[in-house]
Amino acid sequence: MKNNKFSHRVLQSSITSVLAALLCIVIGMAVGFLVLLAINPAHAWGDGFVRILKGGFYDAPYGVGKMLANAAPLVMTGLSVGFAFKTGLFNIGAAGQYTLGAYGALYCAIMLKLPWFICLLVAAILGGIWGAIPGFFKAYFNINEVITSIMFNWIGLDAVNTLIYQGGTGVMYNTNTTKTYVLKQVSPGSVLPTFNIPTGEGKTYFGPMFAPTIGIFIAIAVAVLVWVVVNKTVFGYELRACGLNKNAAEYAGIADKRNIVLSMTIAGALAGLGAGLFYLSGSK
Repeated sequence: MKNNKFSHRVLQSSITSVLAALLCIVIGMAVGFLVLLAINPAHAWGDGFVRILKGGFYDAPYGVGKMLANAAPLVMTGLSVGFAFKTGLFNIGAAGQYTLGAYGALYCAIMLKLPWFICLLVAAILGGIWGAIPGFFKAYFNINEVITSIMFNWIGLDAVNTLIYQGGTGVMYNTNTTKTYVLKQVSPGSVLPTFNIPTGEGKTYFGPMFAPTIGIFIAIAVAVLVWVVVNKTVFGYELRACGLNKNAAEYAGIADKRNIVLSMTIAGALAGLGAGLFYLSGSK
């Protein structure tokens, strides 16, 4: 009888969460449409709201390819913030961790000509290191991670800009395009493998320029792995326990300081990996 009541409560909670999420989506869409009406009433519906609803399908098939390529880093940065939040931390420093991950991926690709999977690993490591620093200050000095991670966003951005640009003389910096060199030209082995759908006569569905990479599949696999770790492992339970009540977790023998640092490290690694999936797509 108790098991039935518990299952009913879990089901009710899940349905409530789904309905709340759908309500937020509807409210957001309604507010967005009102903003479009205020900006340009004549084109608010057909050229504005409908186009937003269609997303990448508006200019399919090419838009679908671009949508899939852009989805991977969004999934990973969302996971970064969500993972830290699950453990009671607010990782507002995902932008800085993403920037460090981008630098790691591009340096390994452009300078060292390393394979894409090693570039991704380095991107995750640098992002993890950048996330561990606010975690360390939070765990051992009780400094709010929001403050430190915001500061490290700007420190990371300025540091990466300086390392790449170097006054216009940086070896990764292309003065003709004012960007880093295109990976497909300087290091094709560092570009993520792509997939496409053949349509016959040597043509493909997404076209040669907008073929999505395997990044979206990597992002989905990591999302599933993170869910399993957080909800189905002892390690995930300890992280959640520290997030719910740090003092109670410490009393129960859980290493709260270590878990805080690990939580921010993993969150940073996820953001850094997202940057690698984007910049190793070959479109940048």
